[in-house]
Amino acid sequence: MGVIEKLQLPAEKASDFFSWFNWLLLLCFRVYVAWVFLKSGMHKIGDWETTLVLFEYEYQVPLLNFELAAYLATFGELVFPLFLIAGLGTRYAAIALSFVNIIAVVSYYATLAKGAGLVWHYLWGSMLLVNIVYGGGLASVDHFLKSRGFRSQHPVTA
Repeated sequence: MGVIEKLQLPAEKASDFFSWFNWLLLLCFRVYVAWVFLKSGMHKIGDWETTLVLFEYEYQVPLLNFELAAYLATFGELVFPLFLIAGLGTRYAAIALSFVNIIAVVSYYATLAKGAGLVWHYLWGSMLLVNIVYGGGLASVDHFLKSRGFRSQHPVTA
């Protein structure tokens, strides 16, 4: 047994051990990002007049009327996180929230770049990307449905 093989065996054992915890990491990412977006959506509906003023004068959402942008952002921040937490359509919910995240950065970049706010959007985007790539994991409705024989119409697996 060569040096490479001797080093590879412990690495494989460690990989096998840590791969068991990937469902927990995916769940933590889902819950944390969903909590952030839900909290933001709740703030928006908590003071709708201020939300509309911010979307009209502060946020520069491209190609959309400020009122439509406010409704769409609030909808996205209140609905998609629920799917993400449950792990139902995890990849689709993560893609949708990634879009909301990207639009927020594009619309509010000048202010975010001044402070540390942009870093948080990068973090949330990275966590969402992990769920897009790996799906919801074992602790998701997607996995439960797949294990019960429900199959999607496309080849992407949960």
